[in-house]
Amino acid sequence: MATDYYAVLGVRRDASQEEIKKAFRRLARELHPDVNPDPKTQERFKEINAAYEVLSDPQKKQVYDLGGDPLSQAGGGAGGFGAGGFGNFSDIMDAFFGTASQRGPRSRTRRGQDAMIRLEVELDEAAFGTTKDIQVDTAVVCTTCNGEGAAPGTSAQTCDMCRGRGEVSQVTRSFLGQVMTSRPCPQCQGFGTVVPNPCPECAGDGRVRSRRTLTVKIPAGVDNGTRIQLAGEGEVGPGGGPAGDLYVEIHELPHPTFQRRGDDLHCTVTIPMTAAALGTKVPLETLDGMEEVDIRPGTQSGQSIPLHGRGVTHLRGGGRGDLIVHVEVTTPTKLDPEQERLLRELAQLRGEERPMGQFQPGQQGLFSRLKDAFNGR
Repeated sequence: MATDYYAVLGVRRDASQEEIKKAFRRLARELHPDVNPDPKTQERFKEINAAYEVLSDPQKKQVYDLGGDPLSQAGGGAGGFGAGGFGNFSDIMDAFFGTASQRGPRSRTRRGQDAMIRLEVELDEAAFGTTKDIQVDTAVVCTTCNGEGAAPGTSAQTCDMCRGRGEVSQVTRSFLGQVMTSRPCPQCQGFGTVVPNPCPECAGDGRVRSRRTLTVKIPAGVDNGTRIQLAGEGEVGPGGGPAGDLYVEIHELPHPTFQRRGDDLHCTVTIPMTAAALGTKVPLETLDGMEEVDIRPGTQSGQSIPLHGRGVTHLRGGGRGDLIVHVEVTTPTKLDPEQERLLRELAQLRGEERPMGQFQPGQQGLFSRLKDAFNGR
């Protein structure tokens, strides 16, 4: 062929579509008639426009690479600013402003927003799972107009200002010359249609607020902040569009006895020094029912007694955490004369009348460290 379109744009024959587009942008900015009114420049601009029209279209490019004339087959030519000569208007806008305008009206039907609700659960419900009914107040499809937005017996009409295109064009003068810009139609807000008789129930939005009840399955092992996704149970979109998702965020209520740490439960039992010295059994109401905690003789304050498998169910995977019982030994502060006499005899028998004591660098016990960890220190 007489014209080498690859040479016109200054690209290789194996150039990618992105490289071809970049070359066209660069040349269009330099040679557009509004920027450079020289007649020779205008002819050059027609050439690069024709070259881009061919090389940016895979079918035309294939015809050209095989030696054919894609422009003559398409019924256009390389010399003019019509549909064939000027190329895609959005590409010209893209060359000057970096982005191509989106043509055509926008849809009235759009996806709805996601919604979130906070759900409070007890510790045992979080540990073993449960089902709960929740009240949800969201947007649903208007049953009067079925999401159309128009009053019964009527329908949306084509906008007479933009003739259904959703946008209007305006020609202004700038240092480049005359520039045509497009903006959403102010009468139909870019939809291309107007609703002269809106639905009286939803005021033309296609949706109304409604309260409904949903049953949520709470899996075993959920924790504070866990979110459960209910697909399609969120807000219905404008124009009766598809609903978003509903997220149920778990908030675990405090327990009077246990404090949760991951999947383990912690509690503290306070016993007198005599029970710690002699040993005892302390009843404890666990999540599984009543159990006895075995306090062995000689138990020290700060020791912990694990009850394996009595904690929270693992959310992912089988098994459960542990229940850790922390022991706190109390010392009596008031003794009657008989109690004091007996303790002194015990101290004498044990050789502890004047104990020397054992001093160590300041070090927290296990219980103190655990309490500080709970308090975030």
